[in-house]
Amino acid sequence: MALQELVTKTVEGLGYDLVEIERSAGGLLRITIDHPWVPGTEQFITVEDCEKVTRQLQFGLEVEGVEYRRLEVSSPGIDRPLRNEADFERFAGELVDLTLKAPLGTAAGGQVAANRKKFRGRLERVAAAAEGQPAQWQLLWSDEPPAPKPGQKPSRKKVELPVHVLGFTLDELRDARLAPVVNFKGRGNSAAAEE
Repeated sequence: MALQELVTKTVEGLGYDLVEIERSAGGLLRITIDHPWVPGTEQFITVEDCEKVTRQLQFGLEVEGVEYRRLEVSSPGIDRPLRNEADFERFAGELVDLTLKAPLGTAAGGQVAANRKKFRGRLERVAAAAEGQPAQWQLLWSDEPPAPKPGQKPSRKKVELPVHVLGFTLDELRDARLAPVVNFKGRGNSAAAEE
């Protein structure tokens, strides 16, 4: 049995989603798991979840004779990769980092560097595509304000920066991940925390 098939069957058999499989130099086999998405709920992977999958995978890998030195099962983390349509549906409205396969070129009307491939912004779904066409997505983003010059006090005025829209399909992406945003102010009201 192929490694991908074995891991997928084991992880899904235990009630989890397989996010990714990674083989590294030195014999490390890294498996990333998550809970299946149910709209309106937020579940997090615990240490107990990882232990349960690790025990089952160790048995399966030994039976199939898969070579590895170390097995690591973990949660997707705060910079979770977005791999398929379901991931994009799940995280619509979130801040994401995208890397395109090819630079934008002149399509952005001169507002963006022609060789730019990396963007960070809010993920949104575009109205339903025609039957049989790939789903359309867009990223709403704006550039960071210019940094103050050395010795200059930062301005307290909030400068409204123009919002750009980047339309794309999933086959145009090299990589997509949730943007790692950490709030050290606690789990309170996020709108209040931003002020």
